Formats: sequence, C-alpha cells, structure tokens
Amino acid sequence: MGALPRPSGPRAVWRDFKAFLGEKHRYRFVGMALAVAMPALTLLGFYVDSKRDPPKPQMIYVQSWPADRSDAEIVKQNIADQKKLDAYRAERQRQFKKLANDLGIE
Repeated sequence: MGALPRPSGPRAVWRDFKAFLGEKHRYRFVGMALAVAMPALTLLGFYVDSKRDPPKPQMIYVQSWPADRSDAEIVKQNIADQKKLDAYRAERQRQFKKLANDLGIE
C-alpha cells in the first residue's frame, strides 16, 4: 500500500459531492459559499487590479551646481539646507506632540 491514495476519478468526486449535499448539516451552505467566495474574491481582485491604469512616471529634479564653485559657497548652501531640515523636523515634532496630546498619549 502506498503512502498516498490512488487518484480519484470524476465519478468518485461527483459521488462525494452528492453525498455531501445529502447530509443535513446546518452550516453546509455557509461553508460552500465561503469555499467559493474566497477564490472568487481573489480572482476579482486580480481582475480589477489589471484594469487600473499604471502609475505615471515621477519626475525627480536635482540641483545642478557649477564645477568651479568655492568651498565657502558649499558651506553656505549646507548651512541653509540644514536650517530648512531643522525647521521641518521641529514642525513634524510639534505635529506629533499635538497628536499625542489629542489622543492622551504621554
């Protein structure tokens, strides 16, 4: 005797299905509906996703500097960039503190 049962044919599957329908369990139709609904929802999700437009490419602009710029200009630009970053971080921290206070988080 092998480890796996021999493959069943279509007649055996049909007999098993008829036997299942012949039983009088309360939840048999709920189970059948769930068994059909889950793969159907998955396939529906793939179908809907395939009909969506692909995202448009994003344009990312970068700064371009002249090759002959001095060290003083670089330092000045770095200081200005750091001030912008610090202001952004302080504003973000203020927003999180306000959210924490609104939600009662300490």
